Amino acid sequence: MRTALATAAAIRAGETTALAETEAAIARIEAGDAEINAVVVRDFDRARAAAKALDEAGPDDRAFFGVPMTVKESFDVAGLPTSWGFEEHADHIAQADAVAVERMKAAGAVILGKTNVPVGLADLQSNNPNYGRTRNPHDHARVSGGSSGGAAAALAAGYVPIEIGSDIGGSIRVPAAFCGVWGHKPTYTALNPDGHYFPRTDLVRLALSVIGPMAADPDDLAAELAVLADMPLPKPPARDPGDWHVLLLPEHPVARVQDTIKQAIFDVGDAFADAGARVDRASDFLPDLVEQYGHYMHMLNVAMTRGQPQDGRPAPTLDDWFMLQAAQDRNVRAWQRLFHTYDAVIAPAWGTTAFPHDDTPIADRRLDIDGEDTQFGLQLAYPGLATFPMLPATSVPVGRDADGLPIGVQVIADANQDFTAIAVARAAHDLVWSDQ
Repeated sequence: MRTALATAAAIRAGETTALAETEAAIARIEAGDAEINAVVVRDFDRARAAAKALDEAGPDDRAFFGVPMTVKESFDVAGLPTSWGFEEHADHIAQADAVAVERMKAAGAVILGKTNVPVGLADLQSNNPNYGRTRNPHDHARVSGGSSGGAAAALAAGYVPIEIGSDIGGSIRVPAAFCGVWGHKPTYTALNPDGHYFPRTDLVRLALSVIGPMAADPDDLAAELAVLADMPLPKPPARDPGDWHVLLLPEHPVARVQDTIKQAIFDVGDAFADAGARVDRASDFLPDLVEQYGHYMHMLNVAMTRGQPQDGRPAPTLDDWFMLQAAQDRNVRAWQRLFHTYDAVIAPAWGTTAFPHDDTPIADRRLDIDGEDTQFGLQLAYPGLATFPMLPATSVPVGRDADGLPIGVQVIADANQDFTAIAVARAAHDLVWSDQ
């Protein structure tokens, strides 16, 4: 399968057509998705009609002219269901496209359908009563991640080259890491989430939540970010790998990490250092990560439950919320000071590679990490590194573990330096990736 940018270039050159590329993508889905179950809402007839219309109008210079893609089920696409995996919303049909979908269509993309999610976008695996379970293309006994698990699986299976996801607790970065593809959690204010709301509502934007691009190729990821961004984000000048200053954060103080992931981060750091980069393994500029984790989990819980009482605990008060915002502001300033020194921080996206399917409730779920039984929920510390301070982070594949499962790490950059995160991630990948 060509990259998205290469596909558009081939169509412009007359080597193929939008309809031919659409038919090829449909054939890949129909041939391979019965077991993986990534593309759960299929809109093939309208996709064919859209591709034919593009061919009849003639190729142009739009970035994704004629490129077939899918989008996460939680985004509104006019005429298609948006249920977020809730059984009671299975019959909800969107009346208009989400802004992100509008922008991808305006850039020439052809929407084939929608990809699977967990119920309420509230798990790191994708399984729900409407569409069933999505399986990791690398090992069907393992999760593809969540909540953008169908999106990551569709990319990893080679169905489509680009996707759109969303992220509040790692929902772009973790599936990308589990499936060996690229995903970018943008700066909080960089992309418009309109049309990515709880079914049958028009809620205000959730605290911490963002939408973002996913792709099988870093050039496609960057081009997709440029299309989706509300305004132009600054791009760093071209640099050699040895020109960066990076901080390694191989393990969080509250959450264990698989040894192979920790070693992968050290390998990335060694490769940067060998190229001449400045690489640190510790820094006094890091904020109190234990405190950050506590505040992040509190804010995440309030956002995901929309402030409703949970498990007998009282609902948060207005004073609680103001105190959380104050803590977040202090955390943001701490990270800003760190990025006066560093271009990027490289950390795990999650403490394990893709884990076996497990429908135990998250509060009770456990993870085996190198033979040690650990609490699943503590792993949210890793996505929270970038989410709580509202920073951009790119998930990048850098290797495989002993079971052949992809290892992905996240590259975190300063606010609005989204393209720096992608550039450092690309350098990391190129430095360590051989024919994995």
